[in-house]
Amino acid sequence: MVFVERGVLTLGNPLNDPVWEIRPNQKTVTLESFWMDATEVTNEEYRQFLYWVRDSIIRERLFDPAYGANEAFKITEDADGNPLEPPILNWKQPIPTEKKASEEELRALKSVYRYDPATGMVRLDPLQMIYRYEVYDAKQAALRRNSLDPDMHNLNSDLPPEEVVMISKDTAFISDDGRIVRQTIERPLSGPWDFINTYIVNIHPDETAWVNDFYNSYNEPYMRQYFTYSGYDDYPVIGVSWEQAQAFCNWRTERWKQSMGAAGTGNVEPFRLPSEAEWEYAARGGKTTNLYPWEQMDVMDCDDCFLGNFKQGDGDYIEDGFIITAKVASFMSNELGLYDMAGNVAEWTSTAFVESGFQLMNDINSEYRYNAERSDPYMLKRKTVRGGSWKDVAHSLRSDVRTFEFQNEHRSYIGFRCVRTAVGQK
Repeated sequence: MVFVERGVLTLGNPLNDPVWEIRPNQKTVTLESFWMDATEVTNEEYRQFLYWVRDSIIRERLFDPAYGANEAFKITEDADGNPLEPPILNWKQPIPTEKKASEEELRALKSVYRYDPATGMVRLDPLQMIYRYEVYDAKQAALRRNSLDPDMHNLNSDLPPEEVVMISKDTAFISDDGRIVRQTIERPLSGPWDFINTYIVNIHPDETAWVNDFYNSYNEPYMRQYFTYSGYDDYPVIGVSWEQAQAFCNWRTERWKQSMGAAGTGNVEPFRLPSEAEWEYAARGGKTTNLYPWEQMDVMDCDDCFLGNFKQGDGDYIEDGFIITAKVASFMSNELGLYDMAGNVAEWTSTAFVESGFQLMNDINSEYRYNAERSDPYMLKRKTVRGGSWKDVAHSLRSDVRTFEFQNEHRSYIGFRCVRTAVGQK
């Protein structure tokens, strides 16, 4: 990750653009320091997440009586001999190879795969690749109106002490027919657990995005090969929704805590998607005058070399050297050492998209979040996307250009990268 030092930036379009009829919509903000991935998350990096989920499912099944009931795959007691409820997976116990597995173990190993008629091969079953995680909503818990302490209510004049506090939280479960059911429930506040939101997400990338985004194209080879073929290991992962990117950030945080041992149980800043303001600040290198991540006012340098991967003209995708995505870091980084902040794939941010943009946000650590409920209108489920992609023209690569996608959509031109707040560091 690259360290991005805290600073001040005027976000938004610095110029009056008569060609695109865009009027300046700016806001000066101050942002805390943060760490940001130098490149977009790659296929190989995302597959680590996918394989961790696969292996966790296999371990669960090897513990199941239907697949041999091997108790070595779960830890049922803590270091002091006290029972763990529920037991946790034992990741130190190796999964047997197919040659050494018993009949029951072999069934467990093969149960997460299925025959794929598109490739004629046995591959991971996307429908089974489900990741469950919980998030404590510290922001809602901090609001005085949601305090469990009645004395705190008196500090908020619009809430009488005797009023019942209702809390809204996300929850999810697997139905009897195997479907993921997501719900937003409202109930009287009764304890700190009411601020814990549960999410269950199918995390397999949608490889069909190559066909669904470009129906009248022969993109089936990308659908078959892009995510699984080793030649694309260092290319940005695509077909990942905002919800899946959020799940990846949670998984990465938990694995990082685990790697730290006892130190990981403390209060550490999680990996997360960058806010829209953080993304633009990082892309422009903290400079208000930059239209792009580089200092030039054009998409080519003085040697007529392209500075990013994008669509050069009508039907021309290849002049920059690539037809679709490029291997990450194929082009020069910006001054901060961040690659592909313009082009290659557009990138998810954590910010909910509204047309008024920055005007809704505070001018310190600017962010606008809205956790859309299932019953909300679909337009409230938009998330801000930045950076432009391999299929976009040069204008979309500008660091100040805002666009959006719906949080559950999968696109062949949207990826993501992670950040971590660096509190207390200049």
